[in-house]
This record gives sequence, structure tokens and C-alpha cells, in this order.
Amino acid sequence: MKWERNRRSTNVEDRRNESPQRFGSNTQKGSILAFLPIIKMLIGTKIGRIVLIVGAIAYFMGFNPLSLLDMNPASQNNSSAQIVNTKEDDKDAQFVSAVLAQTEDIWNKVFAANALRYKEPTLVLFRNSVRSACGSASSQTGPFYCPADKKVYLDLSFFNELSSKFNASGDFAQAYVIAHEVGHHVQNLLGTLSEVQKEKQKVSSIKQNALQVRVELQADCYAGLWAHYSKKDFDSLEQGDIEEALNAANAIGDDTLQKRAQGHVVPDSFTHGTSAQRMAWFKKGFDTGDLNTCNTF
Repeated sequence: MKWERNRRSTNVEDRRNESPQRFGSNTQKGSILAFLPIIKMLIGTKIGRIVLIVGAIAYFMGFNPLSLLDMNPASQNNSSAQIVNTKEDDKDAQFVSAVLAQTEDIWNKVFAANALRYKEPTLVLFRNSVRSACGSASSQTGPFYCPADKKVYLDLSFFNELSSKFNASGDFAQAYVIAHEVGHHVQNLLGTLSEVQKEKQKVSSIKQNALQVRVELQADCYAGLWAHYSKKDFDSLEQGDIEEALNAANAIGDDTLQKRAQGHVVPDSFTHGTSAQRMAWFKKGFDTGDLNTCNTF
């Protein structure tokens, strides 16, 4: 994907340096050993034991319990506690900003063509875990959109996971993921998400899953629509880009994921659609570039 010369979005909120560090580094383990005498002292008192229990809970959640006790030496030195982003991280952040900017330009144009006004979302970059208006989430959740604050949340480590775990490499595969989450923002602006939420309250869990599948497939179609104009208006696509996006859609289909995890599929539990469905709806949006053809309902 050709993106380096594209403008950068001003709607990126970089929280990578604010995210809590995962417990387990050598420095953090060294801090534990340094405070063993204090830990032994805490065991001898009721209040101390409560503090240690809280610390143990934090440990099993994956965070440094010393940060709760305020005894982490790094907390005394902000510079040593600061996370340093690698050049690769910062390049990925620039890529995300460029893709987001292009979605802004395209969706502003599409909305205007349909006598609508597009309100640009914010994309939050985080590391390890994050708090949103929809609650707290870890990087294991994957990229997500929160309708309550109209923000897309992304841990850049997901790009590595997309390649290593799902065998879906390539920058356009990554761009597809961003465009899919922005697709949920489009649904929010058009009132689709609120209507689906109301309908979910009236039906069984199986039918709720079926409705969610339609939501996700429409977001795939919207991602395809973005790709259509990315090629038409920006000449951003290179040979193999669409194949990268389709490969990513195929890799994260419910049936493919369930077969890999448990050896069989349970269609009633699908929430995103099959690999074939996800690829088909992305391609439909890409082929037509028409907002109205993305009606999965």
C-alpha cells in the first residue's frame, strides 16, 4: 500500500506511554526481591496481609503489584519508568495515522454524496491495556470500537499477531482492520448500532449472535468501500493488496477460528461471520463503492 506521502490524521490519541506495563520484566522481578523484607513485615499485620492480597490480585491480572504498593523504584524516576517506543512502533503509528486520514477523506466524501455529515472518530493507540467509555480492555481483546465515546482502540502489537498467529501479513491487511473498525463508527453515525442493540434485547442469545454477524459483515463491506475509493481517488493500492485484505478476512472468520481452536464449528455461536461471508462482503463493498449495497440486514 502506498501511504508514506499521505497526510496524517489529527484524530490520533497516543496513549502508548500511559499504558500500564506488563509484569514480568527483569527490572520488575528485581524490584520484588529488593522488597522481600518489607513483604515479610506486611505478612505480620492484618492490614499488611490485605495489602498483599491486593498485590497478588494485581499480579494474576498481569500487572506489577509494586505499583499498587507505591514501592516500585521506577516510580521514583519518571524517566526510567517511561516506555520507549521503537522505530518500528513509531512507523506503525505513522501508518495508522495515514490510513485513518484516508478513511476521513473518503467517508466525508461518501456521506456528503448521500446528503449526510460525517463526524470523524478518534483512534486511540495503547499498549497492554486501556480504559474506554465501554470499559477496560487488554490487548488480547484486539482492536475495537466503542460507540459510547466514538473511538477506535488499537494496540500496535496486534499487527504482529495478525501476521504470526493468523498468517495474514501485509500492510493492507493491517489497513483493512483499521477500516473495519472505522466501519463500526459509520454504523454508529447512521444509527445502525443503536437499532441492533434495541433488537438484541428482544431476542434469544442465538438470534443476538446472528444480528452481531450482520453488524460485522456490514463493517467488512464498509472496509471494502474504503478500499474502493483508496484505489480510485488516491491510487494507494499496489499489486496484491486486495489479496492481503481478503486473506485477513478469511483468517479471522468464525468458522476458521473455531476449527483452529477446537477442531469443529458451532454456527449458532458465530459473531463475525464465516470466512467466505467476510471475504464476500468486503469484495462487494470494494467492487461497488456504493454505501447502499452494504445492507447486510
